[in-house]
Amino acid sequence: MKNDSKIIFHSDIKSLELINSGKVRDIYRIDDEHLLIVTSDRLSAFDVVLPDPIPGKGHVLTEVSNFWFEFFKNLIPNHIAETPISDVINSNEELKILEGRATIVKKLKPLPIEAVVRGYIIGSGWEDYKKTGEICGIGLPSGMKQAEKLSEPIFTPATKANVGDHDENISFDKTKNLIGGELAKKVRDISLKIYNEAVQFTKNKGIIIADTKFEFGLDDNDELILIDELLTPDSSRFWPTESYKIGISPPSFDKQYIRDYLETLDWNKESPAPELPIDIIKKTAEKYEEARNKIIN
Repeated sequence: MKNDSKIIFHSDIKSLELINSGKVRDIYRIDDEHLLIVTSDRLSAFDVVLPDPIPGKGHVLTEVSNFWFEFFKNLIPNHIAETPISDVINSNEELKILEGRATIVKKLKPLPIEAVVRGYIIGSGWEDYKKTGEICGIGLPSGMKQAEKLSEPIFTPATKANVGDHDENISFDKTKNLIGGELAKKVRDISLKIYNEAVQFTKNKGIIIADTKFEFGLDDNDELILIDELLTPDSSRFWPTESYKIGISPPSFDKQYIRDYLETLDWNKESPAPELPIDIIKKTAEKYEEARNKIIN
């Protein structure tokens, strides 16, 4: 789909150097210490970028992430810089494209893991449980049902996949091997704390946070910094409280709607992904908007 001021599949900021284009975000170099992150309207499912953008998605992800970064800023530092975008972008046309979907951040050393926290048994965790009775090496009670609440949230890290590859759930021991035992414990503890506080906040908003993933980086002093996105409909499963039930994949305010649709197709979850019907695109955009409105308003 062609880019316009409201729908961006790939950004094209000519005044800066594009250094990475991920599943959703395009990253540009500003200088040795700062990056510009542009959140597109791309959507990935099963780690494959779909061919159709979701209108408004980039704005929703940016606004929701910025809300949570501000919410948790006294608990853990985040990557957001205070520099206005107009200080580094001179083109009015480019500023219009970036409005509401771009953030200037500090350049950090990202950790090679995704810090996943699960409060309910769903998704890849449910699939692992059915096969082994465990998630990431954590044993769970027998006889649990899909979407059932865990007795307490668990930290279930994963490796970061390249675009088109699949994330892999890993044990805490493997996490310690990757980043060191002390840092692994610190990431686990702060991830569980952020998740628990967010759950309490969204409980009054009619949202259950079934699971979520965080990403962290280190600054030059090896201080742990929260990066990427935070508690968005892309990085989390948000379920409406009133329609939650055990034994099914509950209705959601996130891309689970897309995943459930794709599961009905004869698709091997490898690139290229199938095109999406217009009604699926529209309904998904509405779900992202509803999540933002519930969280922020």
